[in-house]
Amino acid sequence: MRLLFLFVLIVSPFLAAKNSFAGEIGVILMHGKWGHSSSKSPVGKLKSALKKEGFLVEAPDMPWSKKRLFDKDFEESMSEIDGVVAKLKAKGAKKIVVGGHSIGANAALGYGARRNGLAGVLAIAPGHIPEVGSWKDRFEFDVDEAREMIAGGKGGETMELTDRNQGKDKVLTLKAKVVASWFSPDVGAVMPINAANLKPDTPLMWIIGEKDRMLERGEEYAYAKAPPHPKSRYQVVGGGHKATPTKGKKEIVEWLRSL
Repeated sequence: MRLLFLFVLIVSPFLAAKNSFAGEIGVILMHGKWGHSSSKSPVGKLKSALKKEGFLVEAPDMPWSKKRLFDKDFEESMSEIDGVVAKLKAKGAKKIVVGGHSIGANAALGYGARRNGLAGVLAIAPGHIPEVGSWKDRFEFDVDEAREMIAGGKGGETMELTDRNQGKDKVLTLKAKVVASWFSPDVGAVMPINAANLKPDTPLMWIIGEKDRMLERGEEYAYAKAPPHPKSRYQVVGGGHKATPTKGKKEIVEWLRSL
């Protein structure tokens, strides 16, 4: 009993300090395309794990969620993230890490390219590549139509676009300005461009599953284009695209604690 008491006396302050440090870091976790942030979702499970480690975490439903289906364009989505950052700071976060899964990771890169002062960008199984090969061809007609509508002052009017996510198609009715910003091959949600434009003092963690098709693009696709930072990390873990938030939670926690 006495040994147990001494162990508690020695270890408890260490754990308290550990959790206190984590509590200074606020983490935003954004779900994937047509997804959500419920407790059973990939992002929801990671949120629970990070909260147990003492981090302040927000995982809101974003404009590309199942319920909202791109109800805001890319820049409007960045402004929505501003509100989540403010919420974390109001809770006491001194450092902000913006992260996400799949298209949420894409948005996190975009935010890091547009905002100063982040402690890090967390890109988990990044997705949505409108500038690449067949994806570019798939959306070319839609983007051209959207740009013509915008030029004619009709950016707020809607059009149809057939989107794809993990092999499943869905017909979406979107505003022209949304189509032009999210599906263009040269602006908005283009990860190589946004990675290259990350603020020089922003570390990046790019974590991806060994069975994720994006893995074949390697570090050169976007990660290597980011400004070098001693705390940046490219990490491969087990599993596929959907499993990365849970398969990689240990590595994510370690990286967050290094910031």
